[in-house]
Amino acid sequence: MSNPLLQSSQLPDFAAIKLEHFEPAITSLLAESRDLVKRLEQVDAPDWHNFALPLEEANDRISNAWSVISHYNGVLNSDALRDIYQRLVAELTAFQTEFGQNEALFKAYEALAQSEAFEQYSEAQKTAVEHALRDFKLAGVALPPAEKQRFADIKKRLSELSTRFSENVLDATQGWTKYFEDADALPGVPESALSLLAQQAKQQGKESGYLITLDFPSYLPILMYCENRALREEVYEAFATRASDVGPNAGKWDNTPLITEILTLRQELSSLLGFANYAERSLATKMADTVDEVVEFLDDLANKSVVMARNEFAELEAFARELDGLESLESWDVTYYAEKLKQRDFSISQEELKPYFPAPKVIEGMFTIVSRLFGIEVKEAAVQNVYHEDACYYEIFREGEVIAGFYLDMYARKDKRGGAWMADCRTKRCRADGQAQLPIAFLTCNFTPPVGEQPSLLTHNEVTTLFHEFGHGLHHMLTRVEVADVSGIAGVPWDVVELPSQFLENWCWEPEAIPLISAHYETGAPLPTEMLDKMLAAKHFQSAMMMVRQLEFATFDFLLHRDFDGDDFDIQALLDRVRDKVSVKKPPAYSRVPQSFSHIFAGGYAAGYYSYKWAEVLAADAFSRFEEEGIFDQQTGEDFRREILEVGGSRDAHAMFVAFRGREPSVEALLRHSGITVEAA
Repeated sequence: MSNPLLQSSQLPDFAAIKLEHFEPAITSLLAESRDLVKRLEQVDAPDWHNFALPLEEANDRISNAWSVISHYNGVLNSDALRDIYQRLVAELTAFQTEFGQNEALFKAYEALAQSEAFEQYSEAQKTAVEHALRDFKLAGVALPPAEKQRFADIKKRLSELSTRFSENVLDATQGWTKYFEDADALPGVPESALSLLAQQAKQQGKESGYLITLDFPSYLPILMYCENRALREEVYEAFATRASDVGPNAGKWDNTPLITEILTLRQELSSLLGFANYAERSLATKMADTVDEVVEFLDDLANKSVVMARNEFAELEAFARELDGLESLESWDVTYYAEKLKQRDFSISQEELKPYFPAPKVIEGMFTIVSRLFGIEVKEAAVQNVYHEDACYYEIFREGEVIAGFYLDMYARKDKRGGAWMADCRTKRCRADGQAQLPIAFLTCNFTPPVGEQPSLLTHNEVTTLFHEFGHGLHHMLTRVEVADVSGIAGVPWDVVELPSQFLENWCWEPEAIPLISAHYETGAPLPTEMLDKMLAAKHFQSAMMMVRQLEFATFDFLLHRDFDGDDFDIQALLDRVRDKVSVKKPPAYSRVPQSFSHIFAGGYAAGYYSYKWAEVLAADAFSRFEEEGIFDQQTGEDFRREILEVGGSRDAHAMFVAFRGREPSVEALLRHSGITVEAA
């Protein structure tokens, strides 16, 4: 019986794919690739067609199978899958390290780059070869044999630790719930949130009542609306201590020892390659050039934001004292009183807005917006099977031709990793047989699901999250590059990859665009002008506080990877120093942010969380051209598509931005969009 993961079809056959297919598929593909490598080591005069393209073909087959396995691990997690996934991660990591340290392949790429034919290659082909040479060096190809082996051992162990870290966070998130028989125990929590909590209780086998979980659609309404301060603190503590040595599940899924080992191994890996620290190693594939440049960038934003942020917090403290006589505003109070202050000052709340942002309308409107911007059309497609009933499949058309597709999986559920993300399912490339492989994306969110007959109603924050992930998706799907290593988001510097996603968020705030994504879910009535005006007026509410919170994460991450020097390094002391500089309110001593900081310990953002702010500068400045020329200006949209979305990683990031904007990037637009003025700092 053929393995469905080995089929060359455009879309995965989810109906046929079973867990038992995973290991045989990867084992077979790795064996094929090792055989290919042996043959290619003997090629006398390597060129694109006899060397680079066969490698791309083999890597793509592995990628196509692994993308499905990895996606299942994120959205359909189970104990059985975890065991398989851990073994396969180890096998893949070993293969990738073995490949990256293959001196014969490295020399073949060098010969290819030095050949006369190289000058005739396309920009994408040249960049792919240049990236390959860089990546061989970063994989330790030049190391002596003993150090090569140590490097391989470190990579293998880091992949194991990363997987375990992520699993611990998922288990800790799902490992705490609180049940109430009566809604009276949840004063102030709105009806929409109570309906979700009641649905969760039923899903857990309760006949009635309300179940709070630590999934964000459940957690946030408690922190934002619940008048029971003790319950807010209890839920906050459970969330803030996930996967740590303290809290209600102290030590059960503790990531603390994993963090120390991860940092120690990253430092050793960096030293083997000749870097002073992991932060320096991280920048080898980013747009930022030096460690000092990143630190100065973060410091500059902090200096321009922190005074305004602390003024915002002082206002919030005064409001809580005036409203409820609160002597000390604690971390579990901030969201609650911020929402009340927002209602006082702007007479608007997320809860009031939700009926006007039903998920189907938001999705339809988002597709209309990108159609007008980029000359494409998005339609839901009737595919034979999907991996879960929540998921839908869509196709993207340009001039009547299908150019891409994506799976959209919107709602939180059990055994699904929290957060929102875009991942590739298929990468656009030209196959050896001359046929085009279309780009396919997985777009995943964790929004409040439909309750009963009522559609999912999104907060405006969730609307911007959806646009954010779709921006990533467009970057992957609208590429015209046909070389896999630099197609879509592949090969894009990590501190630039957030540019299209943050850029697209802007349309969630434009008066000309909002009518396209909003209508009352029952009546179809448009968002009233008065509510729209209030929503826009509240756009900059506590924006400096939000800015410094992201700067806290980014600065902590970068300095941690710059300064870490062994087991005795005091991680909490570093975090405290960062907070002294940029935060408005220190959390309680039991808070354990690092233990659930999956972005840097189980994702791709190690020494790179600053990328969100770095790319946000580029995104805001790119959008400012639309502000000047019209937010639906056809030529501007076409230029953004051509100069940024279509080029993938094939062009230098700085040159790409300048080609679109016509000048160097400026931080001014970001500060203006955030309502932060230099004078205020």
